[in-house]
Amino acid sequence: MADLTCNYLGIKLKSPIIAGSSGFTDSVKKLVQLEQQGVGAVVLKSIFEEEIAHEYDNALREEADNTGREEFLDYLDVRIRQENISKYIQLIKDAKKQLSIPVIASINCKSAYEWMSFAEEIQNAGADALELNVFVLPSTIGRTSEENEKIYFEIIKQVKKRIHIPVVMKISFYFSNLAQFVHDLSHSGVKGLVLFNRFYSPDINIDTLEVTQSNVLSYPGEITMPLRWISMLSGKIPVDLSASTGVADGKSVIKLLLAGASTVQVASALYRHGIGFLGIMHNELREWMDQQGFETIDDFKGMLSQSRYEDPGIFERVQFMRYFSDKDSHN
Repeated sequence: MADLTCNYLGIKLKSPIIAGSSGFTDSVKKLVQLEQQGVGAVVLKSIFEEEIAHEYDNALREEADNTGREEFLDYLDVRIRQENISKYIQLIKDAKKQLSIPVIASINCKSAYEWMSFAEEIQNAGADALELNVFVLPSTIGRTSEENEKIYFEIIKQVKKRIHIPVVMKISFYFSNLAQFVHDLSHSGVKGLVLFNRFYSPDINIDTLEVTQSNVLSYPGEITMPLRWISMLSGKIPVDLSASTGVADGKSVIKLLLAGASTVQVASALYRHGIGFLGIMHNELREWMDQQGFETIDDFKGMLSQSRYEDPGIFERVQFMRYFSDKDSHN
């Protein structure tokens, strides 16, 4: 029978399929169900920098007067912030008591300021690793790409000062030189990189004339982005690569492992099909390995990465010339 064990961030996992940060990883009850379905690790639902450093709603601030009300709001600010932190720390502690698989904490952050000391609390609570979900939208005119990228390295620097558990950074693909940026990140002290994070996407409702959100869940076609970049980076950087976005089924997992991913994170598929779908994904992976004659994940991991594929240039093609030429020849 196929052996699904693998290594990620220096930690041995029983499966390369990880439950990514989502509403399915925000309670011990759900985490236990995920473990029962065979996941190798869980990434807890992210706590946001704003929750840790708690920024007040404008409505509350407007209620404040100049006769002492602000002092109460300052007290309330500290209390709510502490509640957010305490709940998250307790989730880590409870999860570690109930689970035998690694528990990875997650912080969704955009700066290297007040929340940094929280990383120590996460470590002290027993988390096996910390995933930093960072996304700085390069939308500020006048701020250079170097200034945007500096934020990522400053976050890593400050976190690494405080903790010794493995740190992994989850990033987007919005960089002018993604390959070089990933290379530099891989030498910054992180143990792994997750490609890629998913962020809020605006839409417009033409009936209500409101800005809304769209594409909350990833769709299967989005796998092409992590597939391309993991394949091109696999074997060229000294850290583990974890794939995220567009992971729809077991076949998606197989493709990303063949490209060179150490692990694959699943979230949207669980929203569509439920936690039990993980069992189906694991069965797909095992059956495929048996059919191909692979006994372990290492037997085929990275087999079709750019560095090992017979036509490495195929991953760098960005034009459809070959596709349209083939189509034209059949007409």
